[in-house]
Amino acid sequence: MKNRKIRNLLILIVLLVIVFFDAPLLVKNLPNFWTTKRLKLGLDLQGGSQILLNVDFSELKLSDKQKQDAVKTALEIIRNRIDQFGVSEPTIQKVGANRIIVQLPGLKDPTRAKELIGKTALLEFKIVQDNDKLKDVYTKLDAYLKENIDKYPTLKEDFSDIETSEDEVKDILATDSTKTENAEDESADLYGDVFSQITTSVDNMPYAVSNKYVAIVTNLLKNKDFIRNIPAGLQIALSKENKNDPNADRQIFILNSHAELTGKYLEKASVQINQGYDPKRSGKAEISLKFDKKGAKIFEKVTAKNINKRLAIVLDGVVYVAPVIQNKIPGGNAVINGSFTMEEAQDLAIVLNAGNLPAPIKIIEERTVGPTLGSDSIKAGVMAALIGMILVVLFMLVYYKGSGLLADIALLVNIGFILAVLTMFKATLTMPGIAGMILTIGMAVDANVIIFERIRENITAGKTIRSAVDSGFDRAMVTIIDANITTLITAIVLYQFGTGPIKGFAVTLSIGIIGSLFASIVLVKAMFDAFITNAQRDKLSI
Repeated sequence: MKNRKIRNLLILIVLLVIVFFDAPLLVKNLPNFWTTKRLKLGLDLQGGSQILLNVDFSELKLSDKQKQDAVKTALEIIRNRIDQFGVSEPTIQKVGANRIIVQLPGLKDPTRAKELIGKTALLEFKIVQDNDKLKDVYTKLDAYLKENIDKYPTLKEDFSDIETSEDEVKDILATDSTKTENAEDESADLYGDVFSQITTSVDNMPYAVSNKYVAIVTNLLKNKDFIRNIPAGLQIALSKENKNDPNADRQIFILNSHAELTGKYLEKASVQINQGYDPKRSGKAEISLKFDKKGAKIFEKVTAKNINKRLAIVLDGVVYVAPVIQNKIPGGNAVINGSFTMEEAQDLAIVLNAGNLPAPIKIIEERTVGPTLGSDSIKAGVMAALIGMILVVLFMLVYYKGSGLLADIALLVNIGFILAVLTMFKATLTMPGIAGMILTIGMAVDANVIIFERIRENITAGKTIRSAVDSGFDRAMVTIIDANITTLITAIVLYQFGTGPIKGFAVTLSIGIIGSLFASIVLVKAMFDAFITNAQRDKLSI
């Protein structure tokens, strides 16, 4: 306070920071380096999506400590996925014992985000069985289903969902297809006789399920009794849905249930564009996989041992691609080249890089805040702040005259300081934050009121203007600092133990307190000194 050069340099630095970070709020056409220096608005101000998640432990036997660790891990994985997703200023935090709230400002369609958050991302590499094995599996399952049709009442519901009557269900389940002499054609009927009417055979896809009946087969593959009748060591899986043609048939694979390699050895997954000459793949998005040293060795052994066999790349039980192994592949590199859109490839790479969720995640609540509501909130908040500021400014001008004008200048600097600091640290302004700013406006002039009253007392006591001003600031300093520090401690406690909205209020209030101390004491004192030093004053407008 007494070293004017240092004080004036500090004031200059603060004012330059305020101008730099607040300029995008006032001026639209600015150079490119200013484009990232804009104040971020929260979900309640700009609209977006909020998703409440539940980490489900119902099917897992975990201790309390393991459950806590699982929630922490899930929280970190979801944060990694959302960060890579590209939503600006998301809020991801734990709520209660096993719930996580995700706020995505600016995101109007949360579908893609929900799919990204909930994926378990279990990546496996499994050997595909040859066609001879298919016939044995289908025959065994066919016999089981014929004997146990009554155990599958939900199967009738599946058919009714696709507008098939119960009589048609019975007909389909009881129909015996005509046997053919060609064994390959016979095995092409999924599960032999029972599902002959819900399967199809298309080019390059001899074993497939019509899209109309995918739900039926999917539900069967989740049924424990049904799965027990699949021969030991084998697994049935469907191919990935074709996003470009949702009505396309889904291929059926018989896989070894044992995974030759899993995603835990994955070092990095990245998206690339195929540059080859194959017209089916050239220019298409694909995912490049890089395994760690141990994974690279395993992958090399698997490919060396299974030349001319198909190796399925399976994600969460769905076959994305099943290429033929033509030779040993050293180096630990692989490519998933299914029929991806660029968006699908990017999302899959994000999930693979972020890791597997430790427990299933269920969405229990979803809210969408429209931009209109956010706009109304901004208008209401800005209007409240303006009215409050105008009333305070008028009061200071009327009651303290010229000195009140200096306090009003300090108040404007304080508001600019809050916005600049929020922008500088990439914080998010929310409706509770605006409430904190409005409270700060009222508190900002408290210090000046105390100082001005002390100066008035000194002038009444007969002191000179300079002596009255210096003594007024010195006497009021302890009281001002004590009052603001106690409020700052309260704000810190609110931030430490509060959740989303409360934290937003606490952050804005804390910044406002610091800015208020600077503006009301340092800046106002500097203006008083400049005003008194430049001329001999016998009177002070206060």
